[in-house]
Amino acid sequence: MVDQTSELDVFDRKILDVIAVDGRITVTELAQRIGLSKSPTQARLRRLEETGVVRGYRAQFDPIQLGRDHVAFVEVKLSDTREAALAAFNREVTRIPEIEQCHLIAGAFDYLLKVRTSGMTSYRLVLAERISTLPHVANTSTYVAMQAVKEDVVAPQPSAG
Repeated sequence: MVDQTSELDVFDRKILDVIAVDGRITVTELAQRIGLSKSPTQARLRRLEETGVVRGYRAQFDPIQLGRDHVAFVEVKLSDTREAALAAFNREVTRIPEIEQCHLIAGAFDYLLKVRTSGMTSYRLVLAERISTLPHVANTSTYVAMQAVKEDVVAPQPSAG
């Protein structure tokens, strides 16, 4: 498998830097900002999309204005960690909209979930009725976030060379 990041040149990285902040920028404005003409910029952007470096564009919402400002991180320990059990958990966890992120962890527990709800009461229901009933869940531990200090989407990193 080829390391995709090694194939990105300085202009590709500039494109990624700009669209990470403004995904709605026009190709003309993008070309001006990175110092290329419109046609090569458009071709590069299309290649970044087609190769999956750019996976899509989406709107970002203010969760507080949407009444979803309660964030909990949940450690999940499974009773079975064989591949079939992990696959069953993975399949079902994607069906819970309050779970924003789910990561398989190497450590003292198996998964770390980021759960966003309107408050403690709704979180308790999600935990009791949805998360705790996921396949092979043995136990959970919850950590409630008091403040989001940094919450960014993944942005490209500058090349090392």
